[in-house]
Order: sequence, then C-alpha cells, then structure tokens
Amino acid sequence: MTKQSKLILFSIFFIIILFWGTLFYFFNPIEKIKYLDEKVSDNAGALSLAEVDKEYLEEYVTKEQKLLDVFHYDISIELIPEQKLIKGKTIITGVMPTSSEKLILNFYDNMNISSLLLNGMSAAYKRTDTKIQIEKEASQKDSFIVEINYSGTPKSLGFGSFVMKKINGKYFVYTLNEPVYASTWFPCNDNPADKALLDIKIMNDSIFTSVSNGVLVGSKTIGNKKEYHWKTYYPIATYLITLYSADYSEIKDKYINGKDTLQLTHYVLPEKLEDARKDFSEHPKWIKFFESKFGRYPFQKEKYGVAEFLWQAGAMEHQTITGIGSNYISGHRFFSDLLIHELAHQWWGNALTPKSWKDIWLNEGFATYSEALYWEYNSGSDALVSTMASKPNSFKSSTLYDPEINLFSRLVYDKGAWVLHMLRYEVGEDNFFKILRTYFDSFKYKNVETKDFIAIAEKISGKNLKKFFDQWVFKGKGMIELNYSYFLSDNSVKLNLTQIQKEYPEYKFDLDVEILFSDNSKIKERLTIDKKDYHINIPVNKKPMNLTLDPDFWLLAKYNNQN
Repeated sequence: MTKQSKLILFSIFFIIILFWGTLFYFFNPIEKIKYLDEKVSDNAGALSLAEVDKEYLEEYVTKEQKLLDVFHYDISIELIPEQKLIKGKTIITGVMPTSSEKLILNFYDNMNISSLLLNGMSAAYKRTDTKIQIEKEASQKDSFIVEINYSGTPKSLGFGSFVMKKINGKYFVYTLNEPVYASTWFPCNDNPADKALLDIKIMNDSIFTSVSNGVLVGSKTIGNKKEYHWKTYYPIATYLITLYSADYSEIKDKYINGKDTLQLTHYVLPEKLEDARKDFSEHPKWIKFFESKFGRYPFQKEKYGVAEFLWQAGAMEHQTITGIGSNYISGHRFFSDLLIHELAHQWWGNALTPKSWKDIWLNEGFATYSEALYWEYNSGSDALVSTMASKPNSFKSSTLYDPEINLFSRLVYDKGAWVLHMLRYEVGEDNFFKILRTYFDSFKYKNVETKDFIAIAEKISGKNLKKFFDQWVFKGKGMIELNYSYFLSDNSVKLNLTQIQKEYPEYKFDLDVEILFSDNSKIKERLTIDKKDYHINIPVNKKPMNLTLDPDFWLLAKYNNQN
C-alpha cells in the first residue's frame, strides 16, 4: 500500500471517529436532550423557551383553575393535514366550586369555536390569548359537562406542540405539549395537578395509523378515513396527552411477569423498522429491572410503546407511548440511555406527577438517576461511578426547586440525579431503595411535591433531612468547592478543608477519606463536615503514602489540592 493510500485511509478513519465523537458529545442521550452539551455553565446552550418564563407559568393557570377537578376528557380530532387543519370536539367532565361565577379553561384563541355547551345549554363565553371564560348561571350545579366544537390550524409552540409535516411524500402528524401547550389543540385545564381519564378518537386518511395514550379499544373506517379510539384506565396529566398519525409499521413484543402480560407495541416508519427492532428489543429487560427497584409497571392494563416522530432534539415520555426522534433510531443501540430514561418516566413523572413545574426535578432528576441505576445493575459499580462522573457541572444558575426558565437545563436533569445519589449515601443503601419504592407506592396515580418525598425519606431513614434538602434543593445553588491540604507523618494524617463556594455559604455533609499506606493497604474514614473551615488529625498505626477525598464519587463537589 502506497503512502498516499495509507494517508487517504487514515483520513477516512479520522473523519469517521470525529463524526461519532461529535455525535456523542452533542447528543449525549439524557432523555429529551432539550439542552445542548454545556461547556461553560449549566445554563449555557439551554434551549430558550421565551414563552415559559416564571410570570407566564403563573398566569397561564389561574387561581380559579387550580380549584377545578376534571374527571374526564373525551377528545375527537379529525386531521386534515393537506390543509394544515384540524376539526375537534372536546367534552370535559368535572367539578368546580359552587361559588365560582365562571369556568376558566385553557385554549388558544386562534382556534375557531363553532359551538359551546355547558351542561347541555348554550353558554356565553369570553376569550383571551390562552383562555376561555365560560359564564355560569347562579342556579347551575358545581358539576359540569362542557362540550366545545372547534376547528383551525393549531399553533406549534414550545418544542412543537402540534406538527403536520410531509415526509417521503406522506403527511406525519404529532404533538408534544410539555410544559404548557396542550391547549394549542384541545381545550383543557392545562395544570399538571389536575389529572383526569381520557378517551381520544383520531381520524385521518385510512392509509395512516393513529396512536395515542392508553389502550386501543376500537377503530372504524368511514369512507376514505379511519378513526382510532384510544382510552386510558389511569389518570393522565394534560402535558402527557399525545397523538401520532403516520404511515407506521408496528413492532409487537411483550413483557411477562408471572401471570401478567404487558403488551409492548412500537410504531416506526417502514424504513426504520429493522433498526427499531434492534434498538427497542431490550425493553422487557429494562422493565424487569425497574419493577425490581421501584414497583410494578404502573400502566399494566394499557401498554407501553415507542413511536417515532420528527422532533430531532431527543424524546418525550408521553404516558404509555414515548415519542423518539427518528435520528435516535440507529440499529446499533447507540441511544439506549434515551429509551431507558423515557421508560423510567412512566414511574417518575407519569404515575407520580408533580403538582407544579417548580418540582420538575421529581421527573427529570429521578429519570436521569434511573439511567445510572440500570447501568450499575448491568455493568457493576464502576458503571455507576462513570455515569455520575459524566454529570458534573457548576449548577449556579438557580436552585433545583423552582428553576424558573431553566426547566430543561442540566441543572434539573443532572443535579436532580446527584441529589438522589447523595441521598443514597446519606441514608444508606437499603433505606434508599425502600424510600423509592414506598414513595412510588404511596403516590401512584397522584400528584407530588418535594415535601412528600422528604417526609417518606425521613420516616424510613429516621433522619432529619431538612439541612440536606435545603442546601441541595430549596436554597443552595452550585456545588461544594473545597480547598484541601494534608500532612502525612508516621502515625497521623492531618487534613485541612475549606469551603470556598460563593453560591451557598456552608454545606454540611459526610465525606469519605481514603488513606493509602506504604504496604498498599487502605483504610477509609467517614468524616462529618459541619464547618466552613474543618481540621482533623486522623491517627494511624503505619506509614501513610497518599490521601484521596471521596474515592467512590458520592458527592457533588470539586476538590482543589493545595499541597
């Protein structure tokens, strides 16, 4: 082989390595990947959602809406993608306080309403940007049934709340409501704290398969169109309601646990069918692991599945039917982390749903740490360490609780995972997994706040965890930053620690210190650091050679050796 040929081959090889390296750098599969990999700070590169600032979130759901209790949504949607139109009818059943003079729902005012009935009677209503205010007669009961017929072209906001695109000459329709965009295509109380049951009927050209949450209870052909009827038997938050309609091929699988069989059905475009078979094939193994740690899959009467969609920034954990960008179906299982994360959301986020977006870490932190737990199970403790080591950052932008515009930053995903990792160290292995299972069992199909998780963690561990959660969730920004120095003598190790972080004045934490001796033996001491400046003399009975802080990587901390 000539030198020129060798150079050409080397160049090709280098380009391939560079391509895959770049792909994994920028698309490190951490669930939705709603942010890019940050080089400087945890907020750098975060996807901007100008509409979803703190003020918008607070105004989007009114005080009156927080008193509503919707029981059921019955949504009928006819898709007319060639005209970029939908025709819809939504029937909402629920209760509101008797004292309320009006019923307020979320619905974008670009959609045209042809009729609106309240308890079977035409009702007066007013519209603003994102709301309908329906007048209620004084004599009307607190229970309500609202029927709204409408049509129009839904706005596609956020990450793409309603999308109608052509691919390979055929239309592809899908939705992605998170966090506050369900009301771009159906009227609702778009509040994560108000979960309800769902029937959804989707009509499209008969060549397309239409998919949604829950279980398929029927389909029928009407002329050249086909309607699919999906139903949930478990409550669902509006941001998790979805529809996908495309020229799908199906992959059928199942997960068997004892006498119970869970149907697994995945939906992909024909050209992705064989790649998806390979990528999605390990779902039964992943479900089995999560059931062993958290509890039974929470939507056993329905299904689990993955549907390909055109959003190429990652995936979305729609209840029982995750959406995944087509670029993440490779046939080489490159993005298993992404699929594992979305599956974990069926427990953390879908079965247990936060009462408000202030607690989004209960979704994303838990699902991110679930990835680490699976790789620990699959590949051992070194995999746990390497997974957590891939998630360091400054996290200085805001607190983990109520992250404001940082809803989908590394702060929420990675620091959220670190909080659970550190809690595991704080309370011990057995207590930690008992906490997770008890938390899941106690709040399954309900809404949660961080204080609910803390109460269970304190009860099971027997520890007061107020300081822990204050410094890592409610009050503290950033991470521990330590300057340290040490002096080794024949019979002692003198260790000096100084906390230098500016975002939080003084952390209290336990710290493992590993001492290596001249005979290559080691000991590990666990210290409780309760001062900004901490000094200790550790007696030893043989000559120490070296010292390592936090050898097992349990703390979100940066260590600066001053020796």
